[in-house]
Amino acid sequence: MDNAWQALAGTSIAVAGTLIAPVLSQRLVARAESHRLERQERAAAAQWTREQRAAESDKRRACYVTSNSGYRRYRIELMKYLWLVHKGEATDEARTALEDARHAMHASFAEAQMIASDAVLAELDSMSQTLAHMYDRVMRLEEGGPDPGGSFEEIRAGLLRANEQWVVMRGAMRSDLGVADAGAAAPPAAPAG
Repeated sequence: MDNAWQALAGTSIAVAGTLIAPVLSQRLVARAESHRLERQERAAAAQWTREQRAAESDKRRACYVTSNSGYRRYRIELMKYLWLVHKGEATDEARTALEDARHAMHASFAEAQMIASDAVLAELDSMSQTLAHMYDRVMRLEEGGPDPGGSFEEIRAGLLRANEQWVVMRGAMRSDLGVADAGAAAPPAAPAG
C-alpha cells in the first residue's frame, strides 16, 4: 500500500508539474518580454532626448551665427559710415547700407532673445547698447551737433573697443555651444593708430 501511495503522490506531482509548467513558463516569458520592452522604451527615450538636444544645439548654433554676423556687419557699417561722415562724403546709399545692417542686427537680437542662453543674451544686450550709443553719437556728429566726447576720434575709439566687446560676445557663444572655453577668447590688442 505504501507503494500505491508513493505512486499516487509521484503521479500527482508529475501531473501538477505538467499543468503548472506552462503557466510558470508563460509568466517568465511575459516578465522577460516586459523587461525587454522597458529597455527598448528607455533606449527610445534616450535617443529622443539626444535628438532633441542636437536639434536645440543646431538651432542655437544657427541663431548665434546669424547674431554674430549681424552684429559684426552693423559694427563695420557703422565704422564705414563714421569715416564717410568724417570725410564729408556720407550718401543716401551709405545711410541705407547702415540702416539695413542695423535692422538685420535688431532682427538677429530678437531671435536670440528666444533662443540664447542667459550668458549669451547678457553679452548681446550689452553689445546692442554699445552699438546703439555709437549710432547715436555718429548721427549727432553727422548733424553737426556732437555730444561731449562725440568727436570722430572718440567715436572711432569707442567702435574699436566695441570690437573687443564683440570678441567677448563671440567667446560666450562658442562657450555656450561647447566649442571653446569662454576664457580662451581673450580680446586682441587694439590696432595702433
